[in-house]
Amino acid sequence: MTSPRIVLFGATGFTGRLTAEALLARGVHPLLAGRDEARLEALASSLPVELRTAVADVSRPATLRRIIEPGNVLISTVGPFARWGEPAVEAAIEAGGVYLDSTGEPTFIRRIFQRYGPAAAASGATLLTAFGYDYVPGNLAASLALRKAGPEAVRVDIGYFIQGNMARRASAGTRASALGMLLEPMYGFRYGRILREHGRTRAFIVNGRRRHGLSVGASEHFALPRMYSGLREVNVYLGWLGGLTRAAGVLSRATPFIAAIPGAKRVTEAVADRVIQSGRDDSPVPSGEGVTSQIVAEAYDRGGRKLSTVELRGGDPYDFTARALAWAAVTAATDGVASAGAVGPVEAFGLEGLTQGCVEAGLVAA
Repeated sequence: MTSPRIVLFGATGFTGRLTAEALLARGVHPLLAGRDEARLEALASSLPVELRTAVADVSRPATLRRIIEPGNVLISTVGPFARWGEPAVEAAIEAGGVYLDSTGEPTFIRRIFQRYGPAAAASGATLLTAFGYDYVPGNLAASLALRKAGPEAVRVDIGYFIQGNMARRASAGTRASALGMLLEPMYGFRYGRILREHGRTRAFIVNGRRRHGLSVGASEHFALPRMYSGLREVNVYLGWLGGLTRAAGVLSRATPFIAAIPGAKRVTEAVADRVIQSGRDDSPVPSGEGVTSQIVAEAYDRGGRKLSTVELRGGDPYDFTARALAWAAVTAATDGVASAGAVGPVEAFGLEGLTQGCVEAGLVAA
């Protein structure tokens, strides 16, 4: 592929390496970018083909702008995104390119849609935030459920569940992002608008078992109501904590008070920095074998009657994220995307296109 070029920023990180391999599997040779030249060269030499590298650092935004040319596709895997993600977004907007990232951080997702979306639309850029396991599967499952439900649907609930040892699989960047999220305000889409909320939980039936999820802010809250004008409520729940979910809900309701304590945010950032530094090595990425994922979407009418249910199943979330990012980048580079601004995955690629992309990334209907 020669034009437009695909740039992978954060290539030497956990998700970045997986994404580089997924792009190579599609026959694409991205430009590998990151702040550490030695680590970039080590990564490039470990791959089966020769790839170009470029040093770029979020603390020096000009280094990013120099490598993003007009019309480029930029993939960013540099987290925690709420702290370090914005320079890549701004570079993509300035170049009028397509931006993709692997974030799952609610604060950053909201920032993309509300702060950067209008500027991207004006420049002709497209911003696709949270384009991984967080939160492409839920956008797809909800869209399929809403299509089945028809015009009576006014509410959709989405649940994300994992089986297997994700504690061993979790990257340093993921752990740091999770720490950063602890004191950030959550949100939902209720009564037809984005509202702040903390600590809501509910149970889903998954594989015949009752499993609880904790509400989180996600891209579904912004993207789905634009696609389905009758929606008045969108709820997204993560069920990764098992029996601790309801206790986490109680703790979540206390976070606004904890966040108000002087210095609390600085402490969490310092701990996150230590987590990231402890994970910066060149050891092989742990295998995701034995890890599976389930995503459930349920559509309801105004009276609370369930109209439809869709369940999707896949494997390891990190593998899905890398493959989804690679699929989206190649598709955007070759076929383009449907609209500019901050958009959701269905808006960008259409429901049938996104369904096919998710199948290629390892996610199928149950």
